[in-house]
Amino acid sequence: MIVESAVGDAIVTAKQLIGVNKKLIIFKMTQVHVSKEILSRYMDLEEKGRVMCEYLWIDGTGEGIRSKCRTMESEPKEPKECPVWNYDGSSTYQAEGSNSDMYLNPVAIFKDPFRRGPHKLVLCDVLKYNKKPAESNKRHTCAIVMEQAKDTHPWFGIEQEYTLLDVDGHPYGWPKNGFPGPQGPYYCGVGANKVYGRDIVEAHYRACLYAGVKIAGCNAEVMPAQWEFQVGPCEGIDMGDHLWVGRYLLHRVAEEFGVVVTLDPKPIEGDWNGAGAHCNYSTQAMRDPEGIKVIEVAIERLSKHHVRHIKAYDPKEGKDNERRLTGFHETSSIHDFSAGVANRGASIRIPRQVAEEGCGYLEDRRPSSNCDPYAVTEVIVRTTVLDV
Repeated sequence: MIVESAVGDAIVTAKQLIGVNKKLIIFKMTQVHVSKEILSRYMDLEEKGRVMCEYLWIDGTGEGIRSKCRTMESEPKEPKECPVWNYDGSSTYQAEGSNSDMYLNPVAIFKDPFRRGPHKLVLCDVLKYNKKPAESNKRHTCAIVMEQAKDTHPWFGIEQEYTLLDVDGHPYGWPKNGFPGPQGPYYCGVGANKVYGRDIVEAHYRACLYAGVKIAGCNAEVMPAQWEFQVGPCEGIDMGDHLWVGRYLLHRVAEEFGVVVTLDPKPIEGDWNGAGAHCNYSTQAMRDPEGIKVIEVAIERLSKHHVRHIKAYDPKEGKDNERRLTGFHETSSIHDFSAGVANRGASIRIPRQVAEEGCGYLEDRRPSSNCDPYAVTEVIVRTTVLDV
């Protein structure tokens, strides 16, 4: 049985009756195609001076990103020029239907690489009906901590790993009825038999540069279909702002290619690397001559709060990371704290160049790929600077 409709280049075909009873008929959708050429006709229309602002926020899962658009009569230059807005929190795991309005409080503005021109991406804090931060709003307390520590000039750089999937949830480019060859040739690989999805990666990089996200680099990772982009150095609260917008752009770009991005820390069980968000961190004192002594003090403080950090390093307080931090595949054990020079199997790695030069930064390798960067950077500063 085939049901088909066509409008211009847009085709939707439904076929294969897969379930029938007296009350239920189920159709399996097997093809959906929308022409980008049709869309381009409308994207070139004149906007008459009005501006589209896409408001972005973090939903109740602590890792999902939502967005919606509103029109403004002129181009906003600062977040305060964008009005507070609202949305239905009962549909984002953040409120009950009987009291569902949540507030979107603009905190950062970026250029919109999809609409271009004067159009903007507006990153928002989420506030509850009583104007207090939502439970998933980790930015609020992070901003307070960064203000308290601003004289130490904390810098961060996060290495965001992710995996590309087909819409069926299978790793992008992998054989449908098997596995690719063992890990080894894929990390920073070149060639169609070693890397999958480079066009997505390149498009995302350009989108970040256009938007103003402080993207620092990218590379193919150890598992095929796994990639990484780095954001930083960013000072204070900017780290979380820029990484969240970088993630939004990644999901949007992949959407254009019909590919799914997962930040799951262990998307494929077995002898495959997981995905993390290694956090590189320093203060001005660490970057100054003989800063290695300050780094060593910071590591000693970190060693005393291992459990607190593990709970802050993924949205499920360690349950997600437990699948990744096994002591294998370039990770430390989730149960133990360790540190070492150039040791990728440690909780904290001191880069060899830092050890040789006697100053620089440390790398915390524990954060999960689906971590909230606000929570990660906040707890690091609390432990190493504020000592609370």
